[in-house]
Amino acid sequence: MPRYLAYIALIFGCLTAAADPVAGEFLALNYHDILEEEERTPPFDRIGVSREHLDQHFAWLKKNSYHPISIQDLLDARNGVKPLPAKAVLLTFDDGYLSFYTRALPLLKKYHYPALLGVVGSWLEENGAHEGKPIMNAAQIREVMQTGLVEVASHSHDLHHSIPANPQGNQQSAVTARLYSAEYDEYETDEAYRKRLFEALQKSSDGLLQLIGQRPRVMVWPYGEYNAVALEAAKLNGMSITMGLNDGVNTLADLNVVKRMMITDDPNTEQFAGIMKNQRQNLQMRVMHVDMDYIYDADQEQTQRNLSALVERVKASGANTVFLQAYSDPDGDGNADQLYFPNRHLPVRRDLFNHVAWQLRSRASVKVYAWMPIMAFKADVPLKWYVKEWRDGEAQLSRHIYTRLSPFNPEARQFVGELYEDLAKYCVFNGLLFHDDGILSDYEDVSPLALDYTRDVWGLPADFGQLHATSDMRLQWARHKTELIGQFTDYLADRVRYYRPNIKTARNFYSLPLLMPDSEEWYAQSFPAFLKHYDYIAVEAMPFMENAADPRSWLTELATKTAAYPQGMDKMVFELQTVDWARRQDIPISVISEQFELLKKLGAKHIGYYPDNVYRDQPRLSELKQFFPVNVQY
Repeated sequence: MPRYLAYIALIFGCLTAAADPVAGEFLALNYHDILEEEERTPPFDRIGVSREHLDQHFAWLKKNSYHPISIQDLLDARNGVKPLPAKAVLLTFDDGYLSFYTRALPLLKKYHYPALLGVVGSWLEENGAHEGKPIMNAAQIREVMQTGLVEVASHSHDLHHSIPANPQGNQQSAVTARLYSAEYDEYETDEAYRKRLFEALQKSSDGLLQLIGQRPRVMVWPYGEYNAVALEAAKLNGMSITMGLNDGVNTLADLNVVKRMMITDDPNTEQFAGIMKNQRQNLQMRVMHVDMDYIYDADQEQTQRNLSALVERVKASGANTVFLQAYSDPDGDGNADQLYFPNRHLPVRRDLFNHVAWQLRSRASVKVYAWMPIMAFKADVPLKWYVKEWRDGEAQLSRHIYTRLSPFNPEARQFVGELYEDLAKYCVFNGLLFHDDGILSDYEDVSPLALDYTRDVWGLPADFGQLHATSDMRLQWARHKTELIGQFTDYLADRVRYYRPNIKTARNFYSLPLLMPDSEEWYAQSFPAFLKHYDYIAVEAMPFMENAADPRSWLTELATKTAAYPQGMDKMVFELQTVDWARRQDIPISVISEQFELLKKLGAKHIGYYPDNVYRDQPRLSELKQFFPVNVQY
């Protein structure tokens, strides 16, 4: 069962303040095996809860005026028949272990609490046990249904397992992974994937009808993994309500995928109370920003050695998040020359991102954000797709180091959107980090389509001379461009969420638009716009790169101006530099540590650094542990 525990480690979160659910909202709790003390042996400890503690959880719910609800209660509330009670909570149990029948059901009867039971069809065919764990039989499932307290849901027929998902053989969710064939060196097609999923959900519904005499109306996603294709298949088979494994409060609008807090590590009454009162949400991010180009080697065996060294370093460092390069930029100009995942448009340096991200997630227990350009792709596309700048009295291809596709060009937007969609289709990750290439200067973009858009949509002049004539006009133009790029990244995130619905977004941010807001006209970036569009903003907190006369004062001003905005500190990730690129030398760990401590004192919640160099041990791991404490979780 080690793969099962790997998934649990990826899902498990931490505590942060949140309010009790209010009217019309509900919490959902998720349990698995219910154990006696003598049964608490690996690998079931993390997902097992003792019968004694389950009794205490139920007692605490009653004492604190929580009201366990049924699926019918949710449907009645959604249909306007009757509202949900205050402090409503949905109790769910996955996998159909025999312990539900022998230990959980008596407690549900004792408290008269309704519950949802997710069963795996193929497991019921395994002679009463799955991988050594006793499973309920059909008669027992029918018996718990007859109590009127338990609704039986599909936990799939045969999707509660992993399949080969890349050339390296990593096993990932059968619901969301594309099956990789080592024999033919290819992934299953879109059509084959959809067919497999739709047939699996139909088989699950048909199987439960035959087994217990009724079709399920709820789908419980194995490992909490799902996507838009899976939701479509579930709805087509009568399961419009589905269950995920994200934490948080639900509303009646969330019934298509209910967020459930998985109860792990057998919490006692006090710990359970903390989970219920505080819930598990994001805490402090400790970010290691990693270049995949450092890991890649033409020798695949050397690549594996490099990866192993990285995983061990991340695991030991205390970092909880890795911003991982998904594109290749061997000449260091910030443009994507190739990609590290299968896609329909650019060369693949090696199909590597999914493998590295999975190793980091499963072995180092960190969240991985795919670091991707917004516009800077070196592609064999028409020149008219690229950003134009005004130079020498005419519109010409921009000379900026970033060779950017124009966000005003619909074909370019579609091109980039398909790259992001392919990333999501073939790779598992937690979030997106948008590269710092998303800029347009006060001389850009003056391509014909951009100027037409400027006139027809924004109502500004379609003439560069007029657009650039006054500081007020330049700033108006810049603010529209800022918003346009923000909307473009929203579009890219939506393309990803079709296959990876739970991803978070972050975007690299230059420091100057925060320190001097009017400089937005030079970059088309602003902190208020970023706060609106992204879950996190990764500011380049790099005083040496900015030639700051007093780095300490510079960082203090950066943090102070961040804190002046509502949610500023909640969303800002301060990325320190570990290399002084101007002097071509590493920054001493003592300096990095001092800057880290300063930012913490100034109220920074999320701190990271770039770049990490596993080969030179920069920054030094022994020191890194001091400000990336292992117990800081996210």
